[in-house]
Amino acid sequence: MLKLIGIWVLGLALVGITDVKAFAQESSQWLSNMTDEQRAVFRNEVRNYLLENPEVIREAIGVLEKRRKQNATRTDAAAITKNAGAIYNDGYSYTEGNPDGDITIVEFSDYRCAFCKRSHPIIREMMERDPNLRLVLKEFPILGPDSVAASRLALAALEIDPEKFSELNDALMSFRGELTEPMSYRIAGQVGYDIAEIKSIAQTDRINRRIAQNYALADELGLNGTPSFIIGRQIIRGYLPLDQMQAVVGEARRRLN
Repeated sequence: MLKLIGIWVLGLALVGITDVKAFAQESSQWLSNMTDEQRAVFRNEVRNYLLENPEVIREAIGVLEKRRKQNATRTDAAAITKNAGAIYNDGYSYTEGNPDGDITIVEFSDYRCAFCKRSHPIIREMMERDPNLRLVLKEFPILGPDSVAASRLALAALEIDPEKFSELNDALMSFRGELTEPMSYRIAGQVGYDIAEIKSIAQTDRINRRIAQNYALADELGLNGTPSFIIGRQIIRGYLPLDQMQAVVGEARRRLN
C-alpha cells in the first residue's frame, strides 16, 4: 500500500503539465470505485505516508519546477522565433557593436530602473571585451511618466544624431539622482543635443508608435519588468552579474555549433 501511495503522489509530478487534469480525473474515477471505508483508509494512508516521507513532496515539487522551467524555455524560444523581425531589426532601436556578430544582446530597459543602471556597465564591458557581440536597446518605460518622457527623448535624440546617442545613453544611465523629465532634457543638452529640436520630435505620433510597438512586443514575449534581455534562444528576466551574463552568451554560442 505504501509503495502504491508513493507512486500515486509522484505521479502528479511525473506527468506532463498539460496532463495533470487528465491524471486527476483518472484518480478521481479510481477513488469513486472504492467503498466509503476503502476511501477513508486510503486517504488516511496517504496522509500518514506524506508525514513519514516528506521528501516525496520535495521531490514532486522539484520535478514540477523542472518541468515548468523546461516549458517556459520552449515557450520563450517560440516567442523569439515568431517575433524575430521586431526583436532584432525594428528599424528604430539603437544598435551598436558588430553588425555581423554571432550573438545579439537585446535589452529592454527603463532609464529610471535601478537594476538597469546596475546592468549598464556590465553590458558596456561585455561589448568592449567581445568584438563579436551586437547590442540592440529597446525603450521600455514602465516606471511612470518621467520614464516615458526619457524614452521619448531618447528615441528623438537617436533620430536626430545617432552618433551622439551612446554618450547620451551613458549619461542617462549613469545619473544617480531623481531622473525627472526636466533633468533628462538637461542631460541631453549637456551631451550636445538641441533641446527644442528633441522636444519637437519627442511628441510626434511616430515616437508614440515606437513606444507602443515596444510595449506590444514585450507583451508578446511575456516581459513585465526591466531589465530584460534576449540572448540567443533565452529570455533573461532581471539583472544578472557579469559572469552569469557571459555564461549565457557562451551557452548561446555553443548552441550555434
